[in-house]
Amino acid sequence: MTRAVNPKDTTRESAYELWMKAPNPMVTFFKTMDVTNLIRVSKKKNMKFNMLLDYCIGRAAAPVKEFYLLPVGEKLMEYDTLAVNTIVKNGDGEVSSCDILYNANLEKFNEEYLKYTALVSETAEDRDLSERCMVIGTSAILDTEIDGAVGMNSGIFNNPFIIWGKYRKKGFRYYLPVSFQFHHTQMDGAHAGRFLENLQNEINRL
Repeated sequence: MTRAVNPKDTTRESAYELWMKAPNPMVTFFKTMDVTNLIRVSKKKNMKFNMLLDYCIGRAAAPVKEFYLLPVGEKLMEYDTLAVNTIVKNGDGEVSSCDILYNANLEKFNEEYLKYTALVSETAEDRDLSERCMVIGTSAILDTEIDGAVGMNSGIFNNPFIIWGKYRKKGFRYYLPVSFQFHHTQMDGAHAGRFLENLQNEINRL
């Protein structure tokens, strides 16, 4: 369920006044994650690395209340649920977008991930849950290692967005640089930092 809310009734009132009409309200953080445990779990459970990372992203965002608010147009929208987006290569040789409803149960999230990414790949039709979920965008650039990326400020897609490339091995550990872009109306740097710390913790405890 989604609804428009009065910014004055939220903790984001000041941010709304400051950033809604700013020329560039998007902020990007860069962080290198230790994904050694994701590699281990992926091999042990025969689960896709990107699915596991998407799951951890959902788990890390779920307790941060700012993720449930999002500026859409000139409105501040409030959501009850989260989804994680993933980019899928389709049969046309292009890419399509697939939103997966966040579920705290890993087995169920994996089931939905496999079902809908396969469907989107086959049909080349996007799966869009943005009408009822606050969607966290992701993009995996798996053809190369990247140190980070700055997303576009379109004024249309204000959703938080995470980008990564290939993970890197150093000794017996694996590391993955990620970039996290967010709209300053939605959250402040402290909230984004808490999310990234949550993400590392969720990866470690998976």
